[in-house]
Amino acid sequence: MPYTPLKLPACPPLKITFLGTGTSSGVPMIGCNCPVCVSKNKHDQRLRTSLLIQSASTTVVIDATPDFRYQMLRANVKTLDAIVFTHPHKDHIGGLDDVRAYNYFSNKPMPLYANALTQKGIKNDFHYAFTNNTLLGLPKLQMVPIGNAPFMVGNIPFVPINVLHYKMPVLGFKVGKLAYITDANFIAPTELQKCEGAEILVINTLRNEKHLSHFTLAEAVAIGQQLKVKKMYGTHISHQLGKHVAVNKTLPKWCTLAYDCLCVNV
Repeated sequence: MPYTPLKLPACPPLKITFLGTGTSSGVPMIGCNCPVCVSKNKHDQRLRTSLLIQSASTTVVIDATPDFRYQMLRANVKTLDAIVFTHPHKDHIGGLDDVRAYNYFSNKPMPLYANALTQKGIKNDFHYAFTNNTLLGLPKLQMVPIGNAPFMVGNIPFVPINVLHYKMPVLGFKVGKLAYITDANFIAPTELQKCEGAEILVINTLRNEKHLSHFTLAEAVAIGQQLKVKKMYGTHISHQLGKHVAVNKTLPKWCTLAYDCLCVNV
């Protein structure tokens, strides 16, 4: 059955910042002396994958990585309205304890938009935040359940896209003219329809060799071609893919690898 988009408020102009563009081990990888991991080019140095989305009135982060604290400091994110989650793997939820600073300055809990699977993972890993303990210093978290239905965070509309990360269901999101898909190796045609109309595709491009749970660079480019996007950015990149500059030279003009701190207006 074809996907029928629900009526949502128009998406305001957005600024997106790539807080991290690396895979679960980051780049450089601990103990590795490959050419990518020893590269001095800052574009080859990647924190774990996360995206900052800002409108004039709302600031949202997709996923709280183990690098969350440094990512927030580096991007000078003074206020944060919510965190939206794709799935419960540690490289996407591991930095949640550091929302305590936002709790302190805002004097309110941090809204966490997550599906049932991710809620379970967060409650397991950060169980101490969900007790009745009133000790100071614990993160204050407010679960906001999401499913397949579109939802709003402030004035920013999100359309969930169901993808598979091997056998694990993961959420991508269409946000205005942006489609964001990380940690995936399969998208059903009905779900891919939700991306139609996107001008920018951000998608995981782990490496060139086939992988069990991630798209290869070639597979991601093919999806961008199918959607006829104006621009595709590769993210969730492994040191196995190669150096940033060298890989970009092999890509069509409308494709490029993202890098940490890259900002794009949508």
